[in-house]
Amino acid sequence: MIRIKQYSTQILTALFLGFITISASAQAMPEPQALVKEASDNMLKALKEHEAELQSDPQKIYSLVQDILIPHFDFERMARLALGRSWRDASADQQAKFVEEFRLLLVRTYSTAMLEYTNEEIRFLPFRDDIETGRVNVSMEVVQPNGPSIPMALALYKNKNNEWKVYDVKIEGISLVTNYRSTFNRDIRTNGMDALIESLSKRNDKAR
Repeated sequence: MIRIKQYSTQILTALFLGFITISASAQAMPEPQALVKEASDNMLKALKEHEAELQSDPQKIYSLVQDILIPHFDFERMARLALGRSWRDASADQQAKFVEEFRLLLVRTYSTAMLEYTNEEIRFLPFRDDIETGRVNVSMEVVQPNGPSIPMALALYKNKNNEWKVYDVKIEGISLVTNYRSTFNRDIRTNGMDALIESLSKRNDKAR
């Protein structure tokens, strides 16, 4: 996760909230773009409504993120991507436990970003994918006042219930999800799958 970490909190904050400043209406957007915008609008509204509460109890952000943003993610698919070949070697019980701990890891990541929101701006880029394929990228860029814009994208697919779900976040073409893979697989080779799950569980205690 070396390159991703350079931007993680700032970019993730902008990714989930910054583009709400754009004038384009959700009604004029393709469905996946409109979904991203609506979720972000709802998140910003919640941050404003709970501002005083969050100052006194920052852990409240976990429940807000889980209620508003997390339902739009497919964590099993994300977990599969994050583990790669190691997913197939894991038992069904290990897979289920890993999905839950990976979900909480991302909840913590996004929650930290939300608490540090400072009106970053993101611009949507032209939507070029064919939604009929059921797999698209919602492309955008973070506008930096003193530097080049940073390209990013949300990868979404349409599931069996005809719902668009996010399964990856890409920054400068680098997958946030698969960036975990080398670290996870190294830990699995060294200590085993159960040890990785236990390590994530301890780190995730705050988000439970």
